[in-house]
Order: sequence, then C-alpha cells, then structure tokens
Amino acid sequence: MFQRDYFMRMIEQMTEAVGQIMNLRRERKQEEALLFIDELLDKRFRLSSKLIRSLSDEDLMKVMTTNGILESDHMQAIGILMKQEAELHAELGREDESFHAYVKALHLFIRLSLADAEPTIVEPREQVNELLEKLLPYELPMPTKRLLVEWHEIEGHFDLVENMMHELLAEGALGSPDAEEIYRRLLLQSDERLEAGDLPREEVLEGLESLLKS
Repeated sequence: MFQRDYFMRMIEQMTEAVGQIMNLRRERKQEEALLFIDELLDKRFRLSSKLIRSLSDEDLMKVMTTNGILESDHMQAIGILMKQEAELHAELGREDESFHAYVKALHLFIRLSLADAEPTIVEPREQVNELLEKLLPYELPMPTKRLLVEWHEIEGHFDLVENMMHELLAEGALGSPDAEEIYRRLLLQSDERLEAGDLPREEVLEGLESLLKS
C-alpha cells in the first residue's frame, strides 16, 4: 500500500511538473522553464543538477541503485526532465544543447528498458522510440550506437543490430571478435524470431562468413 501511494505521488508530481513546463513553453518563457527544471533536479534526487548532467548513464544508474535495487522511478523522472530540457533548448535555437539532452534522455531510457524496469511513470520503450525519431537527423555518438546494438538485439530488431554493427566496424568502434559474438548470439535465435526481426538465418550466416573472411 505504501509503495503504491509513493508511486502515485511521484506520478502526480511529475505530471504537475511537466504541466508547468508546458505552460511556460506556451508563454514562451523557455529560460524560466529551464530554471524550473534545474530546481526540480536539485530538490528531488539527492544530487545537484550539475552532477546529474555530468554523470554518464552508467554512473547515474549506479548512484540510483541502493542495495541492488534500481530507483527506476527516479531514473524515469530524470529522463523526462532531460527530454523536456532538450525541447526547450531546441525552441531557443540551441541545437548542440538540445542534441546532448536528447542523447542523455535516450541513454537513460535505453538503460531502463534493458533493465526491464517497471513503467511507473512512462513506458521506457516508447520513450526510446520517440527519442530515436527526434534524433534521426543527427549522427549518433559511438557510445549511443553501441548501446543501441544491445537494445535492438533485446527488442528483436535484428536487421538494425546488423546495420549498426557494420557502422561501428567501419568506424573502428567495434572489433571483429565482438561482431562475431553478436552474429553467433543471433544464430541461437529461432528461425521465426529471426524472420520477425527482418534478418533471416541465411543472412546471419552470410554476414558471419563475410566477417570471418575479412
């Protein structure tokens, strides 16, 4: 009962916070909205807004894990605020700041999705797909691509796994042994799941053979 009440309060607080941010955006008070996000980050999560932004997604996950239990509701809330921050920067014409905030939010929601976190505030997978749409015009950083290989594999998007794996190989950000391991994991999938992921077994075998010859 206590846990349910806690989650309900968190949902209400985040709904109210996003509502306030949206109102400020409608009034074209983006700078005020950014300050409001800073205040929320400082007050709600035991960490300063500066530290939250500077920590990598992996480090933030570690900080937000107590006795082996991830505070996924806090991670979701931070992800939501980073996404709002990205949109505010975009409205102010600050493309670099917007891009970095979108990427930060994307990493957090991918991590939550990989951890199979309960969607207490938002559905992490839906957020990942929405953020990927926002980031379509951009070249993603190498760490993001590596994380996406893992996420696409878990989600069964096997054609995207191979596409991104080839990008990483071409850029020297992934070694042949790692790529071989990915192909061999794909071969453990059923024919039906590989077909559903748009990468039939024949194509996996062809890709593996080509990699081993290179």
